[in-house]
Amino acid sequence: MKRMGMIFRAKANKALDRAEDPRETLDYSYQKQLELLQKVRRGVADVATSRKRLELQLNQLQGQSSKLEDQGRKALALGREDLAREALSRRAALQQQVTDLETQHTTLQGEEEKLTHAAQRLQAKVDAFRTKKETIKATYTAAQAQTRIGEAFSGISEEMGDVGLAIQRAEDKTQQLQARAGAIDELLASGALDDPTGTAKDDIAAELDRISGGSDVELELQRMKAELAGGSSSSQQAIEGGAQDGSQQSQQSSPHKFDKQ
Repeated sequence: MKRMGMIFRAKANKALDRAEDPRETLDYSYQKQLELLQKVRRGVADVATSRKRLELQLNQLQGQSSKLEDQGRKALALGREDLAREALSRRAALQQQVTDLETQHTTLQGEEEKLTHAAQRLQAKVDAFRTKKETIKATYTAAQAQTRIGEAFSGISEEMGDVGLAIQRAEDKTQQLQARAGAIDELLASGALDDPTGTAKDDIAAELDRISGGSDVELELQRMKAELAGGSSSSQQAIEGGAQDGSQQSQQSSPHKFDKQ
């Protein structure tokens, strides 16, 4: 079970590594820091609000204390010592509350200062982290683009690897077809295969056709040379030969005329 758990955790960790994007992780961390900074600011605001409420209560109690003091003086002036004693007793109780509120006010003021300094330090850290975050993201994006370009040039990326395999398969099939076509031509030329259309010839027939074609060309060349050498005499003989042929044809046609008559 321990081994299975270790294997599962290892595979899960590997899957998470493949799925994790450092830029997204940095953005998430920055967002959590902003949330923490916002909580600290709200804490500072709450402490400041409590301090302000204590100040209002202190002002109110101090006003009541001053009023009781004035009432005690008036009572003494009128000869009412009992009323003056009651006013001073109440004033002493208010003074105790004022002392307690002043202590709380001092404590809250110190806490407010601490939270304010903490918020300022946290703000500075968040700003520094944001700058570093953007720098890391830009560097990571540039490195990722450079890696993809390098993989594309070297042909080791998945996309370019598929294209390279397709090109290799096409070249292999082309070479196979070319080899098959060449083998068939050789077999037809040697007579090992019969051509049902009769267009293909063996090597002997092809050689005879070549020789006969060459002799025909030579004979035609000799004839043209003879015609050029003969010149006008050949033309005259041709004319005379044509006239004799015409007279023979007329003599052969006359007996037929007599037969018809």
